[in-house]
Amino acid sequence: MITLRLDAADLTRIRFGSRPHPVGTAILASQALRDPALAARMPDLAARAEAASAGTAALRHLLPARGLLPDFLTPYQGIESVTAGIESIRATPRRQIVAELTETYANLPSSPWRRRFVAADPQMLEVLVAALRRYFDAVLAPAWSHLTLTHRGHVEQRARTYARSGVEGLFAELHPAIRWRPPLLEIDSWWSAELSAGGEGVVLVPSPLAGFRPRVLARPGQPVLLVYPVPAPPGSPTTGPDPLAQLLGATRAAVLRRLAEPGRHTTTTLGRQVGISVSSASEHAAALRAAGLVGSERVGGAKVHRLTPLGVHLLAGDVRPPTG
Repeated sequence: MITLRLDAADLTRIRFGSRPHPVGTAILASQALRDPALAARMPDLAARAEAASAGTAALRHLLPARGLLPDFLTPYQGIESVTAGIESIRATPRRQIVAELTETYANLPSSPWRRRFVAADPQMLEVLVAALRRYFDAVLAPAWSHLTLTHRGHVEQRARTYARSGVEGLFAELHPAIRWRPPLLEIDSWWSAELSAGGEGVVLVPSPLAGFRPRVLARPGQPVLLVYPVPAPPGSPTTGPDPLAQLLGATRAAVLRRLAEPGRHTTTTLGRQVGISVSSASEHAAALRAAGLVGSERVGGAKVHRLTPLGVHLLAGDVRPPTG
């Protein structure tokens, strides 16, 4: 049990994460989808995780199958893109890596990879982040816009609750493992502690990939991060043929989905991220722009692309494959 003391200043600084954290979500998913009960709730993600298992085996070996995860792998920074989140992980001080992995591995069998990782071997960190990037691209990227829109819908519902019922009503709706007994927020998590938010407040992060218990991240001078489980999003993409690829073509669908990921998307970065030439990325962006799915503007020497509202709704609407 975690007891989190919230004073008056904390209660004025309760807010929701603006969107899912790409790297943090990938870390949670790599653990959650190993649980058969959770995988059954999200069969599309579970099927993609299984298909990608050969290239992402480092995550399964280096991270526990359930329970406590090292804090440095769920960073506060880097919400704008996978690349930014990975850079935040790489910037973790060696002492912090050693301390957190020592605690994480306390009840796990030793292995050469785990010994190197707990010693903060930079090569092992690169092995992990490479697997993490592959995991996001293979498992989460096809559903990222859907997960993002589901997050926004949940936050909007909770915001209405807060407007009607205040803090007490908000906390009552979050999760059965979260209870508000002023001035303490009681949280049944994977570890136990008595904490104080210290006036920095709380950032609430709903996630269908959090597992079965809420997770708490507390660092001095930062708001407390409270990640709590929510139901799997309805209407997620199926495990059959990709309907968006059938509609647009595989590469053009990949370009459109990449634009749903946080970050600044230029023609050059699109080409690099999708694995095509700059000229091909420009051609696909032009076709999507002509269809009203993408908007583009020149900023300095680069052309920056973004989804239009029509593009967002197409990605979120689970496009159906043609019939007949």
